Amino acid sequence: MSKLNGKTLFISGASRGIGLAIGKRAAQDGANVVIVAKTDKPHPKLPGTVWTAVEEIEQAGGKGLGIVCDIRNEDEVADAVAKAVEKFGGIDALINNASAISLTGTLETTMKRYDLMNQVNARGTFLCSQKCIPHLEKSDNPHILNNSPPLSLDAQWFKNHTAYTIAKFGMSMCALGMAAELKDKGIAVNTIWPRTAIATAAVNNLLGGVEAMKKCRKPEIMADAAYSIITKPSREFTGNFCIDDNVLKADGVTDFDQYAITPGEELMPDFFIPDGV
Repeated sequence: MSKLNGKTLFISGASRGIGLAIGKRAAQDGANVVIVAKTDKPHPKLPGTVWTAVEEIEQAGGKGLGIVCDIRNEDEVADAVAKAVEKFGGIDALINNASAISLTGTLETTMKRYDLMNQVNARGTFLCSQKCIPHLEKSDNPHILNNSPPLSLDAQWFKNHTAYTIAKFGMSMCALGMAAELKDKGIAVNTIWPRTAIATAAVNNLLGGVEAMKKCRKPEIMADAAYSIITKPSREFTGNFCIDDNVLKADGVTDFDQYAITPGEELMPDFFIPDGV
């Protein structure tokens, strides 16, 4: 059954990686996918642009709309939301996927980088949510899903990259608060986070290159988990900090080798996964 046929997803940071994979999974159902990202021209170190992402969405069976947008800019986000609604008639799911990362200590983190991470991650998530909520209210199964981790005050997640952790946890705090705030409106707000590193440009460029990529899972595991979450009844599933493979296990998935870049290779754990989760 095509659960997302005709539904509209607004996805930030969707020109590549996890955001694009989520869009393509929805497109298989015949969804409308709004690709919101800054990359409009090929980048020497990063694959894909807004326009190539739209092509992939349409090849996967969906309808795409590419919008060049810096989610730090309120006017640009408002304009992007307006264009999405004009094109497709509404918004059914917002995927707050865009993120900036710098795994640096306090002395090594410039304030420019600190501001970038907090403006993109926490503020961008808040801003996109704020502009989409009036349209999500009109959907029959509205969801907000943030690509961010379970909240934790364990110092191990702060000590080596305090600024980045603050920024990512800001996204999760948006979910915590908005899930309670929007519950009576029937808008679900959840987070999704990978148990292992995911094979994206960030891992390739920042966390170890080719050797690290071998120990990753494919973005499709996050896409399948996100699909599972945003197709659940929004009034029944909200306020959850979800881990990708836990979501899929609950759906009966047992073969996780299908998601491994190198089946049988020891996987690299991601940050922010609490013990026993």
